[in-house]
Amino acid sequence: MGAVMMRGGKLIVLSILVLAAIAVVIRLAIPRGLDQSRFDALYETPQAVAPGPQRVFHLGHSLVGRDMPAMLAQLTGQSHRYESQLGWGTPLKAHWDPDTPINGFAEENDHPRYRDAKEALASAEYDALILTEMVEIKDAIKHFDSPAYLSKWADAGWAAKPELRVYLYETWHPLDDPDGWLARIDADLARHWEGQILRPALADREPIRPIYVIPAGQVMAQFVRAVEDQGGVDGITNRQDLFSDEIHLSDLGAYLVALTHYAVLYQSSPIGLPHQLVRADGTMADAPTEEAARLMQATVWDVVRNYPRAGLPDNS
Repeated sequence: MGAVMMRGGKLIVLSILVLAAIAVVIRLAIPRGLDQSRFDALYETPQAVAPGPQRVFHLGHSLVGRDMPAMLAQLTGQSHRYESQLGWGTPLKAHWDPDTPINGFAEENDHPRYRDAKEALASAEYDALILTEMVEIKDAIKHFDSPAYLSKWADAGWAAKPELRVYLYETWHPLDDPDGWLARIDADLARHWEGQILRPALADREPIRPIYVIPAGQVMAQFVRAVEDQGGVDGITNRQDLFSDEIHLSDLGAYLVALTHYAVLYQSSPIGLPHQLVRADGTMADAPTEEAARLMQATVWDVVRNYPRAGLPDNS
């Protein structure tokens, strides 16, 4: 009887040790980030952007694409310049690692605006670096160490040009996401983009400096709610009109996202900007009507100036 109790006691102790070890592994698997109060404080006094044209580098995938950056350049009405390095569903890690093949690299970069990302940053010729992560965002965090590679890209830019502004471009998931497209956008900003990418990337740094956010997903969600609550707005009837398939942008979606980039990068209201633009290949883009464009512009400005991580001064 005593031997049985002893063996039982050993099993209990062993089980406790196993559970404790599992708990440690789980804790280690969760990215540890800047605590919420320090994170919030980091964005209380954003640095104002100097007026004038900017040169911008886009690093990402097909949710950046060619047309959106081209539209952004047209919105500025000045000598805005840009280059990019893209892929298909490409994580930041693949862009960083020269031995990792990038799907769609040849196709996505077959245009005059391509430039090797590391060479571009080393040139110190850019005012802003815009980075985005692949989606499914949970897979990017779990399998491709998103915060570490956001940090690596930011450090590479800052090493060459300390005053470089670095941005994380928040995107979205497919319209048919089983958890709901709007529900994912609502939850994922704080949960994944900030909580599991941005805050860990900013932790354990000295000095701590902000990486700003271009909240395109938030803008799209607010615009879609406005359109669908009204039963459509002059040519835009629902969320599908912003897309060419379940995730990639139509011309209308590209225009909305370009407006968001403009408002964040230039810290200026997009209200009144032109809405009849051309694609990157020079062909005319499908344009929103004046009424739809005004709603897009007002939505962008409302979201961007009320989101601290976008980095706009209080008087914007």
